[in-house]
Amino acid sequence: MARRPLPRILSNGTASIARSRELARSAADNATDVLHPLITITRGLRRLAAAGRRRWTDTPKDKRGPLLFLVASVILVVALVPYGPLLAAASLMAAAAWTGRERTAPEPDGPDEAQVQRLQSLYEALVPYFSVAEDPAPLFAHGGEWDKALSDYEFDDTGRVSRLVVRYPAYFTDGEAESRARIEQLLHAKSGRGREYHFAWDEECNQLTVSVLPPLPTDIAAQRFVTAPGETVLGFTDETGVQRTLPVTDGAEQRDVPPVVWRTGIRSTEPHLLIAGQPGSGTTTLLRSIALQALQYGDVLIVEGSGTGDYACLTGRGGVLAVECGLTGALASLEWAAHETERRLISANRARQAGHPPPEDTKRPLWLLLDRPSALGHLAAADGRRDPQSLLQVPLRHGRAANVTVVVADQLDGLEALSDAVHQHTRARVLLGPATIDQLEEVLGAPPHTTPTSDVPPGRGYARLGTGQVHRLQVPATPDPYDDATSEAHRQAVLELLPERITPPDAADTTATEPLPEATEPDPEPVPAEG
Repeated sequence: MARRPLPRILSNGTASIARSRELARSAADNATDVLHPLITITRGLRRLAAAGRRRWTDTPKDKRGPLLFLVASVILVVALVPYGPLLAAASLMAAAAWTGRERTAPEPDGPDEAQVQRLQSLYEALVPYFSVAEDPAPLFAHGGEWDKALSDYEFDDTGRVSRLVVRYPAYFTDGEAESRARIEQLLHAKSGRGREYHFAWDEECNQLTVSVLPPLPTDIAAQRFVTAPGETVLGFTDETGVQRTLPVTDGAEQRDVPPVVWRTGIRSTEPHLLIAGQPGSGTTTLLRSIALQALQYGDVLIVEGSGTGDYACLTGRGGVLAVECGLTGALASLEWAAHETERRLISANRARQAGHPPPEDTKRPLWLLLDRPSALGHLAAADGRRDPQSLLQVPLRHGRAANVTVVVADQLDGLEALSDAVHQHTRARVLLGPATIDQLEEVLGAPPHTTPTSDVPPGRGYARLGTGQVHRLQVPATPDPYDDATSEAHRQAVLELLPERITPPDAADTTATEPLPEATEPDPEPVPAEG
């Protein structure tokens, strides 16, 4: 049996009904706007009438007669006064408009009951640490007033403390790291775990400011950053940590974010970098980001000890001298790098003695990027060959004068296998992934002023350049473009930064393990000390 089409009134009725409802709603809104003064006055008259009715009900019966006589007298006087009724009506309308206005509930001046209870618990928890028995007027005491010690408190939407200023007595040993660590750990536990807190100790005023840090942006992809030659963006940090911002592109939008900039070159105070982290924390991502930035002004030599092929996208590219994954190629490449460092030093020394500027072939930066060299050290020890790290002593010691930069990345459990030269000359440090306070202090040389969390995204960690302060760090997303798990936007961002390919992929693969051409044997002249 053939289906009969629905009547037009049924098929198009839904759209007509929706349009009618929209017109009715618009008309009601317009009418409400036009009649709003009348609605307000009517509401005020109703409230005034209700107030008069309550007043008449509350008046005793023996006093209602005088009250009626008083009201009648007022009405008579108003009627006899010129323009009295008009003025009385205007006054009544004004009183009705004032009474009928929409009133908003006033905001509470202080914390509510739940917030007071949370602040009181924080105060009571701090009493054993901020009080002594000899204090005649203790600021912290059991059952004391918390508002004298805790101020400038703020709460988030969940009711947890997001900012707090704690006043503590002058005899508290705020100069000792252990005492401060106990207070920070206590406030972290009592204020709510899972968030990152910043602790600012003001030892002169005996105040501690606790604030919750917002999460760092993880959506910034690899791109050409606005930096000068010799500047490398390690990642991005908080606004209070640095005094500089960089414009970055996030899709179709552009914004300014504070970066952690590492300066290399002849005048650098931290010419070499050490990166540590757990597996999957983003150390390879940071090395790949550094390589893409270094290729803009210099040459790059990559030694990959893990052998996973994470740098295959750089093979055969312009400026990439080699990507070595085997022990033989790593030894040959690093030996060439050591000779190249000596050659640059000797050439620059000769030009300086002759009164000439340094040669051009010594000005172009040379970057040595080593990913997990400890794995190659184990292979060399098992094979009875030389450890590749022993060839880094000359580039590490004289690399700043020769414009040679060394970047070493390894896992936390492999830091003990690194040579003394690597630990001594890598004064710029980065630690990615979850880590304890002891691990952070061991790698960075100083504990951070924040509380690290156990659940962090890839590329999240801390950085410290020399003897500076410890910065929170989020590495820009620089994944392997050949990885299937990479998003299309991040893949295209990395592919756009890659230099032109100068050799076919298969030819580059066959020559990747061949040793680089050896430099000419330098003259036996003394190597100038690094100034």
